[in-house]
Amino acid sequence: MSLPAIAVKNLVKKFGDTTVLQNVDLQIPHGQVSCLIGPSGSGKSTLLRCMAFLEEATSGTITINGEVLGFTESATGIRERVPPAANRAIRAQIGMVFQQFNLWPHMTALGNVSEALKTVHKMSRKDAEERAMAQLVKVGLESRAGHYPSQLSGGQQQRVAIARALALKPKIMLFDEPTSSLDPELTGEVLNVMRDLAAEGMTMVVVSHEIGFAATVGQQIAFLDHGRIVFTGPPQEVFRKPRNARLEQFLDTYLDRGASMLL
Repeated sequence: MSLPAIAVKNLVKKFGDTTVLQNVDLQIPHGQVSCLIGPSGSGKSTLLRCMAFLEEATSGTITINGEVLGFTESATGIRERVPPAANRAIRAQIGMVFQQFNLWPHMTALGNVSEALKTVHKMSRKDAEERAMAQLVKVGLESRAGHYPSQLSGGQQQRVAIARALALKPKIMLFDEPTSSLDPELTGEVLNVMRDLAAEGMTMVVVSHEIGFAATVGQQIAFLDHGRIVFTGPPQEVFRKPRNARLEQFLDTYLDRGASMLL
C-alpha cells in the first residue's frame, strides 16, 4: 500500500486560547482531488495553511509523501523541529494558490511566473521564461504574457497565479478558495483550469464553497465543522441522502441560499 500524498494525524491548531483545529486526521491520496467544505470559520483554510507550513500546528503531525513536515512528535508529545534544509525540500513539493492573486503589479504575467525560477531556482532568464510561457499556455494566457496585472481580469490574474505555482513543478497543489473574489463568469475560467489539472492526475486539495465543483470533480470530500472533520467520503456518499445530520443542515442552508439568489 503506497503512502498518501499528505497524511494529517491528530492535528491541533490554537490561536491563543482559541482552538481552531481539533484532533484532525485526514489522508490525501495521490493523483486525486480532495475538497474541504464546511461553514465559514470551520477551520478549512487553517488546515490548508498547516499543510503548506504557512501555519505551525500546535500539536500533531503532517507528512508529505512520507516525510514529516515542520515538526516530528514522539509518542509522549515531545516535538522537534525538522532541520530547515529538509523542511524546505519538503515544502518545495507543494504549490499553493490563494484567494487573493498576490501578483507583483510592476511585472508582466510572464515576469510574475518566471521570477521565482530566476531568483530561487537560479535558472537563466531564457530557460525561466520558456518554462513560464509553457505554463501560461497551459492556463490559456499565452496572448496575455506581456500584460500587467492591472490589464488583466480577476480570472486571468488567478490563472497567472496558478501558472506561477505550476512553474515550480509541485507534486501537490493546494487551493484556498481560489474563486471567492471572482464573479460567476470568471469563476468558470479558473475552475476549468483546475478541472484540466485534475484530469492530468495532479494531487489537489481544494477549499471551496463551489459545491458543484466539489461534487463533480472532487474524489474525496471532507466536511469540517467547528475545527473537526465530521464526515469524509467520496462525493456519491457525501451528497446522496440520507446524509450525516450536520452535513445535511449545511447543504440545505447552502442550497437555500443559492436558490434565494435566483428570486
